[in-house]
Amino acid sequence: MAITIDATDARRLAAFWTALLNTEVEEELDDGRYVFLAGRDGLPQLCLQRVPEPKTSKDRVHLDLSVDDLQVATDLAVSLGGAWVDGQDRVLGRDAWRTLADPEGNEFDVIVDA
Repeated sequence: MAITIDATDARRLAAFWTALLNTEVEEELDDGRYVFLAGRDGLPQLCLQRVPEPKTSKDRVHLDLSVDDLQVATDLAVSLGGAWVDGQDRVLGRDAWRTLADPEGNEFDVIVDA
């Protein structure tokens, strides 16, 4: 099973995700059009797929990444070129999370059990 994320520059986006997830590029096909990252710690394999158009609307599917510390995860993502989308901390039941984005604007959440 793989989850595919569209990117105008799949290789550049692979650098963000490999550092964030502490994984590596497993395979690159079609001159960098498809970059596959190795699955890690129960996460499925990620495929970064080069597309001609930039992201223009909210993602309909996103990753929820379990982390030990929201601030550490946020700081890492931002240092790698990502962003904290709205600066909001959210809590629902036992979970607390933040919505972040990779350098191309693809949203994902970092989440801890509160």
